[in-house]
Amino acid sequence: MLPRIEQLIDLALEEDVGQGDVTSRAIFSPAHRSGAIVTAGHDLVICGLEIARQVFVRVDPALKVALEATDGDRVRKGATVLRVGGPTISLLAAERTALNFLQRLSGISTQARLFADAAAGTGVRIVDTRKTTPGYRALEKYAVRCGGCHNHRFSLGEHILIKDNHIAAAGSLQKAVALARSAAPHTAKVEVEAKTPSEVRAALRAGAEVILLDNMTPAQVRVAVATIAGQALVEVSGGVRLGSIAEYAIPGVDVISVGALTHSAAAADLSLTLLPRRRAAARR
Repeated sequence: MLPRIEQLIDLALEEDVGQGDVTSRAIFSPAHRSGAIVTAGHDLVICGLEIARQVFVRVDPALKVALEATDGDRVRKGATVLRVGGPTISLLAAERTALNFLQRLSGISTQARLFADAAAGTGVRIVDTRKTTPGYRALEKYAVRCGGCHNHRFSLGEHILIKDNHIAAAGSLQKAVALARSAAPHTAKVEVEAKTPSEVRAALRAGAEVILLDNMTPAQVRVAVATIAGQALVEVSGGVRLGSIAEYAIPGVDVISVGALTHSAAAADLSLTLLPRRRAAARR
């Protein structure tokens, strides 16, 4: 597990359990033990199981966790995805944090699966963006992959993408491309954002290897694709929704980037339920 993810787990646990669980400690003795299951409240694509396991064992190594599914699995409503048993105080202390990770990541992977299915058979790759929760990018992009979509760049340092503000500050699209190319490694592709037909033509003249068609209608995309005519890879971005994927996933479009994969995914419904006990061991 990446050190950054371990830090996120520690931060989340400090936030929720930093002062201990006064309720559970008041009710249960340290010897009290319980078992529990985590189940899906609706059909979903599960993601974050190993993170959840790490949360439980970070709270207490005495907690034993069994994963009943694998990240990326489609699970049905009511399915058990995880079992955990051990000291009740520790189990309940870890519950909310473990579920928070599971619900957030499974929400993203479930959303991504819908988009991946909508684009199936078109040859178009659906990718995410950098519109992620601060600090959680590696996890959220992992969830996107678990849902069957792909990752765009992880950071500003990965490849050159010249956007409208770069062009405005440089003075022109051509100048921005020339300056970027002069400083870029010889293996780097130059991608340019274009909002209008004239910008598409300018990007081609400047020698862009990838052209991002930003906030264009399907009709405008078709015109742009005809103009580009295979001279550059084509990425479509902005305003693409699940219901409009088919309109944008046309021949000539290579990539559709969708910020909603991460920034608008609803949390999945997962819950932890204690299993019945043969005898109570509450504090007497």
